[in-house]
Amino acid sequence: MKTKVSILFYAKRAKTNANGLVPIYTRITIDGKRIELSTNRFVEISKWSTEASKMKGTSEEARSINNHLDLLKNQIRDAQMELIHRKVSITTESLKSKLLGIDERARMLVPIFQDHNNKIKELVGKEYAPGTLERYTTSLKHTIEFMQWKYNVSDIDITKIDHAFITDYEFWLRSVRNCANNTAVKYIKNFSKIIKICLANDWLDKNPFANYKSKVKEVERVYLTEAEIQSIIEKDFKTERLSLVRDIFLFSCFTGLAYIDVKNLTKSHISYGIDGEKWIFTHRQKTESASKIPILPVTQMIIDKYENYPQCINEDKLLPILSNQKMNAYLKEIAGVCEIEKELTFHIARHTFATTVTLTNGVPIESVSKMLGHKNLRTTQHYAKVLDRKVSEDMQILKDKFTMNSKNQKTQVS
Repeated sequence: MKTKVSILFYAKRAKTNANGLVPIYTRITIDGKRIELSTNRFVEISKWSTEASKMKGTSEEARSINNHLDLLKNQIRDAQMELIHRKVSITTESLKSKLLGIDERARMLVPIFQDHNNKIKELVGKEYAPGTLERYTTSLKHTIEFMQWKYNVSDIDITKIDHAFITDYEFWLRSVRNCANNTAVKYIKNFSKIIKICLANDWLDKNPFANYKSKVKEVERVYLTEAEIQSIIEKDFKTERLSLVRDIFLFSCFTGLAYIDVKNLTKSHISYGIDGEKWIFTHRQKTESASKIPILPVTQMIIDKYENYPQCINEDKLLPILSNQKMNAYLKEIAGVCEIEKELTFHIARHTFATTVTLTNGVPIESVSKMLGHKNLRTTQHYAKVLDRKVSEDMQILKDKFTMNSKNQKTQVS
C-alpha cells in the first residue's frame, strides 16, 4: 500500500512572540499521523493566507518567506524519495529523523527479543513460571540459529522481517531442527509476540504475520486406567524415594493439580467448602485461574501421611515434592516396576484426574473444568473426546431405551 504524505504550512497563533509576530510551522501528515516542525520564519498574522498556506502579496518579504517554504517542501519530498530508494518505511519518525539530520539507528531483532526475556526473568515467580522463561530463551536461541543458517547473520533489522522470513523460519524448525508440528507452531507463536511488541511501539508499519496461518494438531492425551492406578496404589515400594514420588503422583491424580501447583501448596490452601467438607482452594500458576477441589479420601490419606514430615514443617509445604526432573525420572522407574507400558510423567496425573477419576465416573464436564482451573470449557472437552468407555456406556443406555421401546411396541401389536 502506498504511503500518503501531505504537507501543510500554517501560522501558529498560540506562539505569537513579544513583537506580535506569529511563527510559521510545517505540518507533515503520514497515513493519518502528524509531525510539526518550525520553519524558523515569522509573519504578521494579517499578512498570512490560511487558504494558500503562504504569505500574501508580492513584497520582498513575501517572496523571501514563500521561496523558503517552497524550498522546505522540496526538501521534504527529497527526503521522502530517499527513504523510498533506501527501502526504509516512511513513518513520522523516519521522515523527521531524516529532515533533522538524525541518523535513525536500525532497530535490531535480538536486543528487542532479549529485553523481552529479561523482563520475564524479573517476573518469574510473580507473573511467570520458570518454564515460560525457558521457552522464550530457547525461542531466541532458535531464532539466532535460523538467521545464521538462512542469511549468515546473527541479527536483523526488524523492518526486514517479512512473510518470507516467517515461512522460512517455520521450514527451518520443521526440517533442520526436526520439530513436530505443534512444537514448530509454538516457537513461531513465541516469535509472534516479539513482533506484536514492535507493532505496538510503531516500530513496524506492517504486520509480517498478516497472511500467515498455522494450526495446532490435537494430540491424544495419555492417562492411566483404573487398573493402572490401582496397581500403583497397591505396589509395595522398597525405597522411600519411590514411595514418596508414588504418593505425590497419586495426590495429583485425585486433585488434578499440575506439578507447580502441588509444589506451591501449603496448609493454608486447605479450608472447608460449601458442603462443610475439606477442599483445596488455590490458583493455577500457569493461568492464574482459581481451582477449588474437594478432598477425596485418598487425597486426605496422603496429606495426613506427610503432615509431620520435616521438609513440610521447615518449608511450610503441604507435601515434600521433589524437582520435576527427579519426579519424572522416578516415575519411569515406577512404571517399569508396575508393568505400565506408558511413558509416565507427572503431567499424566492431571490427565488421569480429568478422565479416569472424574469424567468416566459421571462427574459433569462443567465441574471438571472448574476443578482443573480451565478458563474455557473447550479445553476440558479435549479430555471427553478420548473416553471411548464413557461413550460406550452412554450409548448402552440409549440402546437399552430403544430395546425397551421395541419390546413394548411388539407387545402392543400382538
